[in-house]
Amino acid sequence: MRVAVTGTPGTGKTTATTLLDGPVVHLNELVREAGLWTERDEERDSLVADLEAVREAVGDWSGVAESHLAHHLDADRVVVLRCRPDVLEDRLRERGASEEKAAENAESEALDVILSEAVDRHGTGNVYEIDTTGRTPAEVAADIEAVIAGDREPSAGDVDFLEYL
Repeated sequence: MRVAVTGTPGTGKTTATTLLDGPVVHLNELVREAGLWTERDEERDSLVADLEAVREAVGDWSGVAESHLAHHLDADRVVVLRCRPDVLEDRLRERGASEEKAAENAESEALDVILSEAVDRHGTGNVYEIDTTGRTPAEVAADIEAVIAGDREPSAGDVDFLEYL
């Protein structure tokens, strides 16, 4: 079973997946440590991942892959973590993100950018949304485990943050 856990930066992917049983590949670490990037985006203070190199590096993987890029991998199920944009913006500022970067990510969350990409690549029947707003990492991890176990139905489109805009 290959499960991609994805979502806008700040939704709780890394925190929740550290609580899961079984192997987890943290793709952002892999990109940094293995040099799987093509350029540095100075304006956004981030690396631009080489997705083909990432796919090649993970090879025929199993378990959980976690990153805002994880939905670009071949996966059996895709979990999209979501967070109310105003809460997400606060989380990112607390982590030291600039006002512009925090606002850009909050807007992306309101517009369902990662959810849309995940559904386009994997179809609605393989995508599961989990709203992390006001929830503990353990609660979110339990929901991810339920997806992995097949105890949760696909739910693409259940979370709506358009009122943020």
